[in-house]
Amino acid sequence: MPKIDDTGVYQLSNGYWAFRYVVTVNNKRVERKRNKDEQGNPFKTKMSAVKARRIMIEQERNKPKKETVIQKKTVSEVYKEYCDNGRAEKAYATIKKQDSLWNNHIKDRFGDRYMDEISVAEINDYLTHLYYVENRAYSYTESFLKMFYLIFGQAYSRDYLSADRYNKLCKNRETKIHMPKMKIDEETDVVIFDDKEMSILADYFKGTNAETAFMLGKYCGLRINECYGLKWNDIDFDGGVIRIHQQMQYQDGVVKLVSLKTRNAKREIVIAEPLKKYLLELKRIRDVAMVEMAERREQNQTMLMDLSNEKISSLELVNSLADGKMQTVNSMKYHSQKIKAKYGIEFKYHYLRHTYGTQLAIMNTPMHILCNQMGHASGRVTQMYYLGNSKEGLEVLKSNLDKMK
Repeated sequence: MPKIDDTGVYQLSNGYWAFRYVVTVNNKRVERKRNKDEQGNPFKTKMSAVKARRIMIEQERNKPKKETVIQKKTVSEVYKEYCDNGRAEKAYATIKKQDSLWNNHIKDRFGDRYMDEISVAEINDYLTHLYYVENRAYSYTESFLKMFYLIFGQAYSRDYLSADRYNKLCKNRETKIHMPKMKIDEETDVVIFDDKEMSILADYFKGTNAETAFMLGKYCGLRINECYGLKWNDIDFDGGVIRIHQQMQYQDGVVKLVSLKTRNAKREIVIAEPLKKYLLELKRIRDVAMVEMAERREQNQTMLMDLSNEKISSLELVNSLADGKMQTVNSMKYHSQKIKAKYGIEFKYHYLRHTYGTQLAIMNTPMHILCNQMGHASGRVTQMYYLGNSKEGLEVLKSNLDKMK
């Protein structure tokens, strides 16, 4: 006697029976649960539930396919709809980047084309041209790929692309649009400063208008926008942590304090003892200046919009100077040029973040803790700091190898 297929059939606490099933029909997932038949009667036996389940699945699969009317829309029309209705929650920087890619590149090439006439090969060829012929950075080229996924997804959601065509463009692993093969010499490594370079940088920044920013980069691994957006009330000296919840950003030429780009970027960073001492001394200098330089500070202060859409004084920012002058993310440009000319060091503020992460990885900081301190969305990015072949890391490896018996 053949075995009965009772998959998805289960008994209820009252002794009656029920079933569930999941099927895919016309590229859509359909999930159902039933504990009564079509007349509203409970399933008294297991067999009655098994039979009803089989019939319902057959009926589901045999439903006539509903034809979706695909509207003809150009890429420009789809992008405009997305701008009008689909990105209200996007960060300002994201919107500016999308518009830049669209207005400076994609619009002229694809704007007048109909969505359902663009092939996978066309997009792949375009990405290859950007990367290999125009020599765009791999990460920059990748931003175009994300834009195409976004536009095709918008078109599919509004029935400007059929399910089959959308799947071919964006879902099917064998056919979907993809990045060109990375060049062998593509720069993807984590860039860090060695001990000698960090010593030179520490001496250089001491006493400059960017010394505080340098210290925050060195001991906290802050992103530059997070650094210059830090306020004094974000520092908890008693608890030993710095609260990161906003960043400084230029929006249409105006300096503002805005939300962080990702949810994970919001975090509390443990304050290293050398940084704590530095900040306490900086706060003492600030407190003295509030009395001795009161008029000067008031005259030099800048009013800017806070995260709560209220105007605050730049005097609340940690990176404001004693005389009240506000420092911004642009304050570091001069120093980068001078360091390059004087010491031959390629200084980017973000490399302090790389150095911070690598040093903590070398000291065997658990990955989940480092991931939290760096404000990464996943361990995949954090893992780069553990995999990087820094000089210090190789020395630790050699030391461990020498201990092997």
